[in-house]
Amino acid sequence: MANSLNKAMLIGHLGDEVKMHYFEGGNSLGRFPIATNESYTNKQTGEKITTTEWHNIVVRNKLAEICEKYLSKGDRVFIEGRIKTRQWEQDGIKRYSTEIHVIDMTFLTTKKEFNNPQKLNSDTVVKKSLEKDSSLDDKTDDLPF
Repeated sequence: MANSLNKAMLIGHLGDEVKMHYFEGGNSLGRFPIATNESYTNKQTGEKITTTEWHNIVVRNKLAEICEKYLSKGDRVFIEGRIKTRQWEQDGIKRYSTEIHVIDMTFLTTKKEFNNPQKLNSDTVVKKSLEKDSSLDDKTDDLPF
C-alpha cells in the first residue's frame, strides 16, 4: 500500500476553450480552466449564496487532442487527476500555480450533443429508465411477505 495519495476528482464546466501547445516529437499539452460551484443558504438572512472555485486543468497528448476537438466553453466534465504545484520567478517575484494533471476524464455534456437531437445524454437516459420503472409501481404485489 502506498504511503500517500494525490488524487483530485472534479465535476465542473469549462470556463474557456482548450488552449493547445505542440512540441517536437508529436507530444502535445492542453490547458483549460473549469469552474466548480458550491451553494448554501445563509441561516441569518435566508439568502442563497453560490461560490465558484476555478481550477487549472492540464491534459497531455492524445487526450489533449480529443479535448480540443470535442470540448468548448460551458461543457460539463468529470475529471480525475493529480494536484501539482508549479513555481517560477517573474520580475524578482516568486509565482505559484496549482494545476490538476488529468489521468482520466469523462465528457458529461458537450455543445455538439445539444446540436444533435438524436443523441441522448446520460440525464435523459436516466429519466427514461425511471419513467419505465414508475409504471411498475402501479401493480400490486402478490408476494406473501
